[in-house]
Amino acid sequence: MKQITRTKNILEEELERLKYKLQIGYELKVFCVPDSDSSLSGEVRGDKIFIYETDEEKALETLRHEFLDYAISQIIRPYRQVINKLIKLINEEAYKRKERLIENLKALI
Repeated sequence: MKQITRTKNILEEELERLKYKLQIGYELKVFCVPDSDSSLSGEVRGDKIFIYETDEEKALETLRHEFLDYAISQIIRPYRQVINKLIKLINEEAYKRKERLIENLKALI
């Protein structure tokens, strides 16, 4: 239990340092959930970074990785939103055309 508390404190300090250095991610919180059986080292869900590593150094590396992944994801987020809207628009148009073609073909048979 002491080790988990120590690792959590180290991770929280590192997260604050990263926020200060990059001036991003102020909403993020870190959660130390050691799980040697997990296939993941860590992940970001919403505004929470979950670290599953049991080793303190690996946990720190994972935190840095997840933080940078989050930061980059925030940068590309507007592009992803635009692309998703464009895909939705194209899908709607393709559906309308398909339905028109079906109605025209039904009239022929």
